[in-house]
This record gives sequence, C-alpha cells and structure tokens, in this order.
Amino acid sequence: MTTTDPEALADRVQNGDLRIHELEEHVDADTAAEARRLFVERETGTDLSTTGDYAFPAEEADSAVENMIGAAQIPMGVVGPVDVSGSAADGEHYLPMATTEGALLASVNRGLSVIRSADGADARVTKNGMTRAPVFRVEGVAEAAETVEWVDDNVDALREAAESTTSHGELLAVDTYVVGDSVFLRFAYDTKDAMGMNMVTIATGEACELVEAETPASLVAVSGNLCSDKKPAAINAVEGRGRSVTADVLIPGELVEERLHTTADAIAEANTRKNLTGSAKAGSLGFNAHAANVIAAAFLATGQDEAQVVEGANAITTMEAREREDGTTDLYAAVSLASLEVGTVGGGTKLPTQAEALEILGLRGGGDPAGSNADALAEIIAVGALAGELSLLAALSSRHLASAHEDLGR
Repeated sequence: MTTTDPEALADRVQNGDLRIHELEEHVDADTAAEARRLFVERETGTDLSTTGDYAFPAEEADSAVENMIGAAQIPMGVVGPVDVSGSAADGEHYLPMATTEGALLASVNRGLSVIRSADGADARVTKNGMTRAPVFRVEGVAEAAETVEWVDDNVDALREAAESTTSHGELLAVDTYVVGDSVFLRFAYDTKDAMGMNMVTIATGEACELVEAETPASLVAVSGNLCSDKKPAAINAVEGRGRSVTADVLIPGELVEERLHTTADAIAEANTRKNLTGSAKAGSLGFNAHAANVIAAAFLATGQDEAQVVEGANAITTMEAREREDGTTDLYAAVSLASLEVGTVGGGTKLPTQAEALEILGLRGGGDPAGSNADALAEIIAVGALAGELSLLAALSSRHLASAHEDLGR
C-alpha cells in the first residue's frame, strides 16, 4: 500500500524497501524531501530543522539538485550601486553577493564608491563563445589529417546538424587539434542569455554523429577536456570561454590619496609585484588579487554554476600610474576576465532566491536583443571584480588589510 506519511517513507528507505532517490516516484517533491531529511537525521543523529526551513516548493529545484533534503542558506548582501557604461549594461545597478567571507562586501563597496566618484567604469564583452570539445579516435596521423580536412571543409554542415537541436544556440566555429591518434574538435557557440552547457553538449553530440558518418574518426567522449570546463586551463585564458569581458576606470590621483589612503604609484607597484610577478613565479593562470571572491559571491546569488568560478578566476588585473601635464599622477585600473560563464535563463537562475537577485539587477530572463541580459550581467560582475581588486590592492599598499579585518571582527 502506498503511503504519503514522511515517517513511514523514511522507514521504508531505512529498511531497504525503497531507495533514497525513488521517493519522488511515490509522493510530491516536498514530502520526498521531508522523508529523506528524516532518514538522514536518523542515520547521522543530526537535527536538520534549519536545513528543512526553505522558502520555495521543492519541485522548483528538481532541475538543480537530486536527493533534496532542504536548502543551504548563505548570507546575501548587496553592493553598489555599480556605476557602469557598457555595451549592454548602462547606469547604476545594485549587485547581490552571497558569501560567508567577512569584510568582502565592505571591501567591494569601498572600491565601488571610488569608481563612482571617478565617474564610473567602462566595461565591454569582447568575445562570446561557450565551448564543448569532443575527442575522437583514429588509426594514426593520416586519418587524423583526413578528419581535420573534412571538418574544415564542412563547418556549414556541422552547423546545420548542431543547430537542429536548439532554437537559440548558434555555432560560431570549430577548431581542430591533433595529438597522435586523438582528434579534438573545439566547438564554440553563441548561447544567447543561457550559460549554455547543456545546450552545447546536446548540439555537439548531434554534430559528432555527422563526423563519425563522414570520416574515419570514432567518438570517444563528447567532452575531451579541451573545452575546458571547471578546470584551470591555459586555452581558456588565451581563447576565452563563455564571455570575455574587461572593465576599466581612470581614478584621479587626489581621489586615490583621499579615499584609498595611498598613491597611484604605490598601488601600481603592488599590482606589478604581487599580481604579475608573484603570479608568474607561482605559475598561476590568474594574475589578480582575489577576483574569484566577487565572482563566486555573484554566482551564488544569481544562480550560476558555482564550479565555473575556476574559469572566472582566470583574470588579469592591470594597474598603471599615469602622469598628467600638471604633474599629478592618476591611476588607471582594469580587470580582464577571459572566461566568465554566466546566464540569466535556465539552470539555477530559475530558483526563487536567485531569480529575485536577478530582478534586483533588472536582468531576469531573456534580454532584448537575445544575449544582452547575460552580457550586462558579465559587465556588472566585471566592474564588481574591479572594485574588489582596487580596494584590496589599496589596503595592501597602505598596509591597512590586517587592521580592516580586525575592525570588522573577522
């Protein structure tokens, strides 16, 4: 007999009569989550009442998580306004950030305040292309060359196959790479306002069938890690993945001294020795102070794939002291994010809290034209990251970092 009582369902799971992932087959999603939570409480002796106190129907999370027991609540704050002049974002925007790192939002807010006083930052998405790179097996270099030649001559046919699976995605390019008897094809797509990983995987899978039918190559995996997703990768630093976006600002020297309590020369030197020389010595792919902090907090708040912070941190911070004719030295500051993967539709953006965060930004859902909302989100996050870089480098060059954390009780 079917029961909808959470205690009885937990009993069935505990007795092995029902698997933990099968609960939604018998009851609604919220009841399933409650039964699963009861089971975990019994197994671990943990009180999960706070975990179970969530504010959305569990069925709304079915595309975001499996075996749901509740929700992890992360404190969310807001910084801003972010004053940006971009190709898609324009004007002032408040940026929600979810984090457990004390002093982060205060630091970013300080940087944003200085940027606003300097008449705002410019930001531009300079490149767009979500990638998926399948790997094929061939007998040797002759078959590899034959496969590459066919791919180069038939990009239009591959585009037709790939785009038959989606009403939004557009295939932009297919780059070929050969390593011995392995052939990698790096497909790049415009995914509009979606981050697009599922979209490009399905589309690439369809294109791979055509490659197998027309060449000697056999598909080994639809992702061959040359994409490269959720891993530090030089190819993303050079070629980009998702959106490549840069933000910059020119800050008058007197503003640097008055508000940041240091000088343009000191910040520029700290950036060169820390972010450039230090990062090079460490073999880092990220030549920045802490861009991942802002990116991670913005990702969690707005429903992005948090693991892709790895690529988002693939950023270079530039600081330069520029002398004016009157002898005053101003500070040019920029951050260039090579592979920022964001979307405003699909995935975690549909969850209620994350949707509200996108509403704060005015960027929930698809943009007009398509892709403009995701472009705007990328530009706003880039300016937020720039503010964080500016504030931290100022604190380091003025030797105020430790005292700031002490004052804020962190």
